[in-house]
Amino acid sequence: MTTPLLEVTDLHTHFEARSGTVKSVDGISLHLERGEILGLVGESGSGKSITGFSLIGLIDKPGRIVQGSIKLEGRELVGLNETELRKIRGREISMVFQDPMMTLNPVLSVLDQMTMALRAHENLSNADARVRCVEALRQVRIVDPEQKVDFYPHQFSGGMRQRVAIAIALLHKPKVVIADEPTTALDVSVQAEILVEVKALVAELGISMIWISHDLATVASISKRIAVMKSGKIVETGPAGDVLRAPAHPYTQLLLDALPSRAKPGQLLGARARETDASDESDVTVAVEPDPDFVTVKGAIKRFEWKTGFWGRIGERLGVVKQKKAVLAVNDVSLSIARGEALGLVGESGSGKSTLGRMVCGIYRPSEGEIRLAGAPVMLENQLGRKLTTKVQMIFQDPFASLDPRRTIGQSIAEGPIAHGLTTRAGARSYVAKWLEAVSLDPAVADRYPHQFSGGQRQRVAIARALAMRPDVIVCDEPVASLDVSIQAQILNLLLTLRKELGLTLLFISHDLSVVRHLCDRVAVMYRGRIVEEGTAEEIFRTPKDAYTKMLLEAIPRLA
Repeated sequence: MTTPLLEVTDLHTHFEARSGTVKSVDGISLHLERGEILGLVGESGSGKSITGFSLIGLIDKPGRIVQGSIKLEGRELVGLNETELRKIRGREISMVFQDPMMTLNPVLSVLDQMTMALRAHENLSNADARVRCVEALRQVRIVDPEQKVDFYPHQFSGGMRQRVAIAIALLHKPKVVIADEPTTALDVSVQAEILVEVKALVAELGISMIWISHDLATVASISKRIAVMKSGKIVETGPAGDVLRAPAHPYTQLLLDALPSRAKPGQLLGARARETDASDESDVTVAVEPDPDFVTVKGAIKRFEWKTGFWGRIGERLGVVKQKKAVLAVNDVSLSIARGEALGLVGESGSGKSTLGRMVCGIYRPSEGEIRLAGAPVMLENQLGRKLTTKVQMIFQDPFASLDPRRTIGQSIAEGPIAHGLTTRAGARSYVAKWLEAVSLDPAVADRYPHQFSGGQRQRVAIARALAMRPDVIVCDEPVASLDVSIQAQILNLLLTLRKELGLTLLFISHDLSVVRHLCDRVAVMYRGRIVEEGTAEEIFRTPKDAYTKMLLEAIPRLA
């Protein structure tokens, strides 16, 4: 038996809070072999990220490792002072964080940041540092690295920023790399590229990796061995195929049951939910009058013009300043949604999905074309572009950003209905209670603020706010992106139930194709502002015709 590269034994990491001791990591043991990728799976709050921070020595007060051992090639890391940890961190063991825009400095070029990382452990000239940085970017498949090394983070796409973060982590060819949710919220195609590159780099450089994620399919596609975490403990570990095919722990089974890819389209997710759905004989469904062209988009075009000030216009006339071209976000799109139908709109970031959704909702005025609901225009066609109807509402991707942090959720939900005469101030509390109950929240929470809710609960509040306007159509813009699988399942179950009970029409925007297949009747695929393919969900997923659609489907990570 060879000694593992990294060996963790009975690790406890605690945080002291006013309410008491929080045991974020509660006695875990694991090992990592040379050249191995270990998948660490679990939901938010399970202790995955704190485990990663503990391994690299990034636990700040009031947190501390109270017990346990972390050995890298037999050397004990627990108890080392900050100076000794800095000598190891980056050189022997490094980390790739979830959001590269938060970890990359926006005011420094990529070259400056990579050079700082190099000089933390090596004494290099500027010329040598540049050569090393360019080579590191080339290694993670950054096109034209000689030029891109001088770019700033905002000049890269999300996928490219993540590659830069990986390049920085690999600068010193560390023995262990900890990747903390590095592909969360990335497009499925970008995620697939990064997974392929990471596996190639692990084989090429001989490094070992711990891949932390809540996405079981992603972990299954990159790891040969999986450890499942819950409440600070590892509840199951073993070869990826064995764990996913025959899970030994109920929590692992719960995570698998919550995946849309493991259920029939339109079926409630989760074993208990499916049993309830099957035994529900009432099957209450609101009948809606058939209307194949309930929502119509005809020749919709959206250009975003650059606003130029007085001096900018002078500069353009003198030829000193180059006139910026308008961005064509949506390019001649026509589609229709039948009453009571769910249409999935899929594509990569920048394809124009969200812009089209906001036009349907009446947030953006089309530069050209028209958008109608039941034959009537959604917006005034003049320059003011005022919205004419409350019958189309929107659920945004990030409920924390779309809910006012200074208002209670009761106030946020009641504001629109009061303004449009759907309820009075006197009756607002009971009106809000009705819609909180509709999304399975206790009406007593109406006096709480957004920060007092979990991510899934906040998304329920956002859905309640949209429903309170009594819409016929709801535009859902990535409503389950970045949510844990079980919370995602709760929100999808809620949308399925509400659609059945209220006869809602949905435009569901997502880059997660398995979610779209589960929820939607038809699918439209968007690429560079145009609809390149449209059809029933069954047709699109079984026999895609467009090359772009085929590429998206091939990029979906699948369980082993």
